Amino acid sequence: MKITSAEFVISAVRPDQYPTDALPEIALAGRSNVGKSSLINRMINRKNLARTSSQPGKTQQLNYYRINEQVYFIDFPGYGYAKVSKSEREAWGRMIERYLKDREELKLVMLIIDIRHAPSKDDCLMYEWLKHFEIPTCIVVTKSDKIPKSQWDKQIKLVKETLQADPRDTIIRYSSETGEGRDQLWGHIMQTISSDQEES
Repeated sequence: MKITSAEFVISAVRPDQYPTDALPEIALAGRSNVGKSSLINRMINRKNLARTSSQPGKTQQLNYYRINEQVYFIDFPGYGYAKVSKSEREAWGRMIERYLKDREELKLVMLIIDIRHAPSKDDCLMYEWLKHFEIPTCIVVTKSDKIPKSQWDKQIKLVKETLQADPRDTIIRYSSETGEGRDQLWGHIMQTISSDQEES
């Protein structure tokens, strides 16, 4: 995928703030510090368009990035960070649930999982939500550069088993450091968008 333009558009918290240009939307969900911003930056070949933070729980809105004037990436707030108050967590949950349920432009959610760890309880809940709302999901197992290649298959099996992953869902191994999986992930995104357009 050749990136000709990429820009941050808005941090939205309510539907009336979402863009209205009807471009397909690809959302990124995952726990705090799993590397969603780094994944976006590597996908668009920019160092810091998506702001990475050493403070988990920093993203508190739906951050919209428009790429090539043809697709949006939406960075969800990271979940599972203990220092966030219960009321804030509940507000995020309502915001994300409303988006997942009602947003027609949403074509795919990338569920980002750290290859070094089994999916958390929050990862499993998010995956159950996505299945409940019948949202196309791609499981992106990231940080593959952090463990030896000999452990990759074992860890991906652990991810599948812990999530009780639907065998029809694509799983892509990814590294924001090396760029491994970038082309495969772009291919899956564009295929999902084009097949949705054909159906409609």
